[in-house]
Amino acid sequence: MAVTRPLSRFWEWGKNIVCVGRNYADHVREMQSAVLSEPVLFLKPSTAYAPEGSPVLMPAYSRNLHHELELGVVMGKRCRAVPEAAAMDYVAGYALCLDMTARDVQDECKKKGLPWTLAKSFTASCPVSAFVPKEKIPDPHNLKLWLKVNGELRQEGETSSMIFSIPYIISYVSKIMTLEEGDIILTGTPKGVGPVKENDEIQAGIHGVVSMKFKVERPEY
Repeated sequence: MAVTRPLSRFWEWGKNIVCVGRNYADHVREMQSAVLSEPVLFLKPSTAYAPEGSPVLMPAYSRNLHHELELGVVMGKRCRAVPEAAAMDYVAGYALCLDMTARDVQDECKKKGLPWTLAKSFTASCPVSAFVPKEKIPDPHNLKLWLKVNGELRQEGETSSMIFSIPYIISYVSKIMTLEEGDIILTGTPKGVGPVKENDEIQAGIHGVVSMKFKVERPEY
């Protein structure tokens, strides 16, 4: 029998990082964007993962790196075109994630009508917390998320404010692309996104569940 890969270290072998944009109305307003009738999706490569203990890396081509705090949903088994009513059966657990964004680059991409890859998909652009088994979070739509930079509270939000629910997102995504065990879906960020600079310390958590800490570094390359 094949050895089961531990979901507790999903970032070492999980293939896909699927991100949902514009899923909190307050963040949509702060970005001066429009609320859409369907989720906005983009992808990060698996090399974007940065587990706790490794740094957040600033891409050399950006001078305005922003934090975006998100609840991540870790898939426990392969699924394709899952009905919304059955979607949660495929969830293994959760992780707190940061969707690090090169905001200056993203702004240019938006102006030119180009994809967001340069702004979203660079190395270490997806810091992640420890894996939290599904059983420890009975209701993922009743969580409080927070983020501090150098001890100052920057982001605070509740998952009850999501525009699209987790079952809806899983069903929607799985009708577009097959999701596999170890894949993660980032469910959007509440308001309060903002810049970080070299040597800043980012602390973030799900209240009463998990917390994490990262230092921001600028690589030499």
